[in-house]
Amino acid sequence: MKLTKDRIVDAGMAVFAEVGYQNLSMRQVADRLDAHAGSLYYHVRGKDELLALMADRVCLRAYDAGTRALTALPPTATWQDRTQAQATALRLSIKQHPGGAQLLAESPGMLSTGALSLMERLLRTLLDAGLPADHCHIAADTLLSHVTGFVLQEQNQPATPPPVTAELYTDLRERFPLLMDPSTPRHSQDEKFARSVRLLCAGIATLP
Repeated sequence: MKLTKDRIVDAGMAVFAEVGYQNLSMRQVADRLDAHAGSLYYHVRGKDELLALMADRVCLRAYDAGTRALTALPPTATWQDRTQAQATALRLSIKQHPGGAQLLAESPGMLSTGALSLMERLLRTLLDAGLPADHCHIAADTLLSHVTGFVLQEQNQPATPPPVTAELYTDLRERFPLLMDPSTPRHSQDEKFARSVRLLCAGIATLP
């Protein structure tokens, strides 16, 4: 099958899911395509460009998901609603790609246009709400960084939690009474994420 940029990105995403960011190599991508590594360079100049293309794919799909989420909102939606919709769509979208959060985290160094599109739209949401322009760039960056960090934690959680013996649990209760308080509500990841974005928006709304 003829090599194309899209096929190379497909292979790059598959290899990335198996070996991670640091271990990805053009040779591994070529092997996945049953091609010579040198032939990839007719379409992609190197690993840095491939990573940028992969980040663009993740971010542009997230952008499209955000567009659908925004379109579904009623005309009376507040800027907080619009921010929540974008953040939620971004989280769900990048979770679909193993390592997607890491690609997003690295995207500023790659000048990923997909990531810039996400930032631009979120920034426009905040500016259109009449929030102080001096704070909007930091606010938008903070929101996107929060989504990235939240998903990084989700994607790095072990499939099976570590075993906790009764003795260890008692010790943890004594050392960390607030964290281990059994009366503390245990929210799902979805609820924790929704609440965290609402908290950030509440803080942003108070900026002078």
